Order: sequence, then C-alpha cells, then structure tokens
Amino acid sequence: MSVPRPRRVRRARSAWLAVACAAGLVAAVPATAEAAQQQEQYTAKQVSRFLKHFYGKTGPTAWEREHLVSEDLKQRAAEAPPGFDLILCHSNQPEDIDIGPVTTAQSAGVGWATVFLGWGPGQEVAAFTAYVDLDTSNPLKLLDVDCAPPEA
Repeated sequence: MSVPRPRRVRRARSAWLAVACAAGLVAAVPATAEAAQQQEQYTAKQVSRFLKHFYGKTGPTAWEREHLVSEDLKQRAAEAPPGFDLILCHSNQPEDIDIGPVTTAQSAGVGWATVFLGWGPGQEVAAFTAYVDLDTSNPLKLLDVDCAPPEA
C-alpha cells in the first residue's frame, strides 16, 4: 500500500523537474547555435529550392532580377545584345522552366544546375548552367550563367 506524499514533496519534485528541464534547454541552445555556425555553405537542396523559386515557370520577375542577382551578372546582362536575356540565355520567354539536379563544389564555394527552357510540346528545348554562391554569410543570389549548352 502506498502512502500519499505530502504536497510539499510533490511541489519540490515538480520544481526540481522544471529546473532540470530549463537547464536542459539552456544547454541545448549553445549546441544549436554552434551547429548553425558550422554551416558555412548552402546545401544542394537549398540551392535547388532557390533556383526553382528564382526561375519559376517562365522566368524571374523584375524584383528577383534586381535583388537576387549578383552585381557583376546584372552589369553583364545590361550589356547583352538588344533582345537577348542573359539571365535566361535566350531571346524568347519560355513557356516552362525546369531545374536539373544541383551540384555543389564546397571547396570552390559554388553550386550549379542545368536550367531547361521549353516552349511547348514538340517545340525547342534550350539548356544552360546557372551558378550560385554557397557562402551563407550572404543571401542566396544567382552568381553567373553559362549559356553554352551543358555537356551530356
């Protein structure tokens, strides 16, 4: 037969449990912050999400072109021949855009993927390579494009 414990013992036990939980949370915070600091580069998954969002289904918006493209690439795009969209590596706006698998070169600090442009069933398909800087000290941005078709 168990003897009921006085309320003081239950309260003390509850208070001790609360203190232990709080201490555990405080101890976990530095570990979480440390893990976040260790991630110095974006992952392939993060780059893939960025490129899919950036290019969307038919190309980047004016806001994305202004805020999510490196200054160097914006300058080169401004100097492109009239009618040629350097960000899309094409003169015509596609009906559909698809992003291939992302590759990251951690030592080079760059990630890239093939971007496929389509103009409908049975129509032309074009492809180029888009590059993204992996440095997490900056927001993800389109770093460069290579308009030459990627090797198969």
